[in-house]
Amino acid sequence: MDVLKSSNIGYPRIGEDREWKRTLEAYWAGTLNETEFMAQLEAIRLGNLQKQKDQGIDIIPVNDFTLYDQMLDMSVMFGLVPERYSAYKGGMVPLSVYYSMARGNKDEVASEMTKWFNTNYHYIVPELKQSQLTLTENKPLAAYREAKEKLGIDTKPVIVGPYTFISLSKGYDKKDLPAIILSLLPLYTKILRELEQEGVKWVQIDEPSLVSSLSKDEMKTVTYLYEKLNEAVPNLNIMLQTYFDAVEHYQEVIDLPVQGIGLDLVHDKGKNLSNLQTVGFPQDKILGAGVIDGKNIWLSDLTKKIKLVESITKHVAEDRIWLQPSCSLLHVPVTVRNETELASEVKEALAFADEKLEEITLLVRGNNEGPESIEEKVTANKAAWQTLNNSKARNHKDVQSAVEQAKQQSHGRTLPFKQRYQKQQAYFNLPFLPTTTIGSFPQTAEVKQARGKFKRGEWTADQYEAFVNEEISRWIDIQEEIGLDVLVHGEFERTDMVEFFGHKLGGFVFLEKGWVQSYGSRCVKPPVIYGDVHFLDPMTVKESVYAQALTKKTVKGMLTGPVTILNWSFVRDDISRENICYQLALALKQEVEALESAGIKMIQVDEPALREGLPLKKSDHDEYLNWAVHSFLISTSSVEDTTQIHTHMCYCDFNSFMDVISSLDADVISIETSRSHGELASAFEEKTYEKGIGLGVYDIHSPRVPAVEEMVDMIERGIKVLDKDQFWINPDCGLKTRGVPETVASLKNMVEAATVVRNKLLVQQEND
Repeated sequence: MDVLKSSNIGYPRIGEDREWKRTLEAYWAGTLNETEFMAQLEAIRLGNLQKQKDQGIDIIPVNDFTLYDQMLDMSVMFGLVPERYSAYKGGMVPLSVYYSMARGNKDEVASEMTKWFNTNYHYIVPELKQSQLTLTENKPLAAYREAKEKLGIDTKPVIVGPYTFISLSKGYDKKDLPAIILSLLPLYTKILRELEQEGVKWVQIDEPSLVSSLSKDEMKTVTYLYEKLNEAVPNLNIMLQTYFDAVEHYQEVIDLPVQGIGLDLVHDKGKNLSNLQTVGFPQDKILGAGVIDGKNIWLSDLTKKIKLVESITKHVAEDRIWLQPSCSLLHVPVTVRNETELASEVKEALAFADEKLEEITLLVRGNNEGPESIEEKVTANKAAWQTLNNSKARNHKDVQSAVEQAKQQSHGRTLPFKQRYQKQQAYFNLPFLPTTTIGSFPQTAEVKQARGKFKRGEWTADQYEAFVNEEISRWIDIQEEIGLDVLVHGEFERTDMVEFFGHKLGGFVFLEKGWVQSYGSRCVKPPVIYGDVHFLDPMTVKESVYAQALTKKTVKGMLTGPVTILNWSFVRDDISRENICYQLALALKQEVEALESAGIKMIQVDEPALREGLPLKKSDHDEYLNWAVHSFLISTSSVEDTTQIHTHMCYCDFNSFMDVISSLDADVISIETSRSHGELASAFEEKTYEKGIGLGVYDIHSPRVPAVEEMVDMIERGIKVLDKDQFWINPDCGLKTRGVPETVASLKNMVEAATVVRNKLLVQQEND
């Protein structure tokens, strides 16, 4: 009898209660030695595998677990350790060097970090040099052996594919690509041959780059790579896994000499399914059918999924199909079981990693054993969706009407930038090269303890407010002592830059254990947009006004922008993301106006996630950018000419994104540039940007204190291509994760660096 099989692509590594995070941080703090550290991680890793086995998953992945990041793992496996890490002498990379690449150390800066495609996960960017390529160890083989020896599970090792690895790396010229490929292929070949010799049945090679806008020549490169790998290991079964969208060159991809193709049938906008139905699928290959959403947390509509599976089986034999998530489950929390406080209308409509695997096995059972075998589950599924969709939260007619009206209107500032900027400079009277921070200050143990006491009811609202005010006052004094020109209140009342606003707006709910990995040990708990978003009361006015009353210097109001709240939340999927973003924009517009009315005349509306929401295909960019920019303008453009709007972005390819950023019409934008070692400044050598801009002059993700000279060099490179009157000096991101001593020391050095450059420029002006 032909039967479907169940498969998984990747599993969350962090544990149900973030055990992985705490283990890493204990090791970094020195409270665990290396032996204890590795033993605890092994226990987490094996526990994850056992859970998947117990859930009845037929094909279980290994090597999806990591000590920090899977791309960093590939780099160290290939000996790609940048020369600045002087402790590395070749061979296997020690943990000290591994974590220096990830986090930096007191003497050496960390490797660049950026977003993994259109998700909120960050990876460490490989610095690819042909001369350094060597295989230091076979991590997939070690992971396979561990699972087989200790759990008796015959698993599917996972590695990042050669094309994706190369395309996401930096440090080489395009002309060197053929040589890079020729150097990498023997390493991939050796890994795969050793897996084949071990008796591995299937290897999953992840190539998400195949869903981006590849040219025909780039697809030829992909074909060459897999032809060579097939020649080297013709008897090894390779599942070529794609995700996040439809593959760009469907016919060429399904013709690749591999034994299986994994396709995303959730985020493909119907294109993969259409190609499957019209072009067909090779009958000698396995189809990894990504039918369950691996990026969002909502229960699948089982009735629709059953129909989807039926349509697939009309074109591919059942024994050639693996049902699986659309992508790795890295992007969702572990299990809904731990959510004890949610209203039932919401909880019953949620599915995290474990529940998604249950949905996979349900669909497999329903197909293999007949629909009656899962009839009870399907009935409960229908009831859960009907209850949520009929709820009051999803039927605010006034909000829906306001969105339709806003979509038809244009929004913009009354004066062009140059004219209003002159008014703003006269109003604020700042020196050239003004210094500021991005917004948050260290969330110390005391801050977290105070928040915990308030949350548990041990403190009253008045006690908690008094504590927050003490922290604001203390840090206003610290900022004035350091000599910063524009101050912030520090955001001590905020757990997270998105979650905080979700708590203040209608249409959100929150999870207890809904943690997902953002980067390294940094885990976030995204809020859930489950209903129509609407403004309730002012959210940030009280703290901003209190801080401004403590100083004669300008204090910035700090908000998170609509696109970032959208992209950093788990979002309802019954209406378009565009409509949800407009709902957010209209709510934030009221907050901006409330700040301005209260006397806060410099307001930062951060959009660090604007770029990450960009669709992977160029053909889809304009539609997204039109409504994203429009949403930002709705939030910010109703203010007076003298009110200065700032924004902040992380990990943004500024050179290709400059026109979009300019269209936001923010008076000042701050951009991360420190981890790319000043490379962003080169963008301004090719294009003109006329608005205010702060290139982050030091990396806040690293515990090191940057030297004055280091930041002077960064500033001087910037003002070679930017007018000094438009240049601001700031760290590259918020400082909530840093310690107090390093924060103060770094900011003192930053202010000193700004002073050094100012003085140089004044001397230069006098000499001229």
